[in-house]
Amino acid sequence: MYARSTTMRVRPEAVDDLNAFVRDDVMPMITELDGCVGLSVLSDRDTGRCIVTSAWETADAMHASAGRVRASREQAAERFGAAPEVQEWEIAVLHRAHRAGDGACARVTWARTDAAGLDRVTDAYRESLMPWWEETPGFCSNSLMVDRRDGRCASAVVFESREAMAHTRDQFTTLREEFASRMGMEILEVAEFDLTLAHLRVPETV
Repeated sequence: MYARSTTMRVRPEAVDDLNAFVRDDVMPMITELDGCVGLSVLSDRDTGRCIVTSAWETADAMHASAGRVRASREQAAERFGAAPEVQEWEIAVLHRAHRAGDGACARVTWARTDAAGLDRVTDAYRESLMPWWEETPGFCSNSLMVDRRDGRCASAVVFESREAMAHTRDQFTTLREEFASRMGMEILEVAEFDLTLAHLRVPETV
């Protein structure tokens, strides 16, 4: 599967309006396109940073949607005065223990490694990180998206509440640093978000 993420930085007080726009205008359009398997929104209400991600069955389906999606993206940019940043990914790993409900949050880690080593990173992610998360109270799901052109990765771990996410912070930091050192990865950024929209028709595990 594949994904397109669009990051927008709006005024913090406009986050709810942006979420409503995605829910009421973008989602009905995009989920009717061939090959679309869902849409999610991550929101940081303190900074106004929002990440809208659409998931696709194939790269061809994602690329075929570009024109329709670009129009809605331009509409959002004009309405909210924010320049969108677009990134396309391959969904290398996806595992959902149970669906996220109201109040769910996500911790996202962006990293970079040698593009030739992405398969090794993906295998190690499955073997060493996923079992730990499975045993973590409040865990809902995790995903790893990769860009094979430049070796960039984005990992999102979803928890049922902000409290559950906070309880993992110290352990997660240690685990992340150990994994990055072992894999020869550069951690670019770590951020925490509210999962404000999750409409996904994807397998439990990829």
